[in-house]
Amino acid sequence: MTLANQVVVLDFETTGLSPDNGDRAIEIGAVKLVDGQIVDTFQELINPGKRVNSFIEQYTGISNNMLKNAPTSKVVMGQFAKFIDGFNLVAHNASFDKKFLDAEFKHNKLHYTGQFACSLLLSRRISQDAPNHQLGTLVNYHQLPNDGVFHRALADATMTSHLWLHQLSLLQQQLPKHLITLDIINKISSLPKAQINRYYQTMAHQ
Repeated sequence: MTLANQVVVLDFETTGLSPDNGDRAIEIGAVKLVDGQIVDTFQELINPGKRVNSFIEQYTGISNNMLKNAPTSKVVMGQFAKFIDGFNLVAHNASFDKKFLDAEFKHNKLHYTGQFACSLLLSRRISQDAPNHQLGTLVNYHQLPNDGVFHRALADATMTSHLWLHQLSLLQQQLPKHLITLDIINKISSLPKAQINRYYQTMAHQ
């Protein structure tokens, strides 16, 4: 059984929006959760092999100067593959981070076995009253700890991990008899919003 409180929460900063357009990762941050506790973290800048534009420099605070002497994708992804071995993965807007993880791993002939879950999709189902579902908004809405730094990979991964654990506690209140697994989360994340309460009621009788 894949418990949802044993995951690696990750976040990429990148040169742009899509690896299909040749964009590359410039930073990765990740937080390892075991039994709902942060037990380890991972953070590395990655030299993308090309200059990043001024918008990305300003948005992330990661300059070309910082990336010049950063390790290559091959080095960082090799280390990261070991870090996530045996763990499922969580990200906020996971389709974005999964695309970049898949692309960087493919470049380096690496593989991972974990499945992804998305705290953004989950939030749309279980926090329907939130003003929007951006990470910063949800951190404020749920009054979660943060250090005021956004768009740096480890800071965002850490905030996402706090959000994730808060989401698990919200689900546990709705499903007190159940262990919250990744299967339950991915099921809820795929349901239309209007069916969430019915799903809770069905689960309550199981």
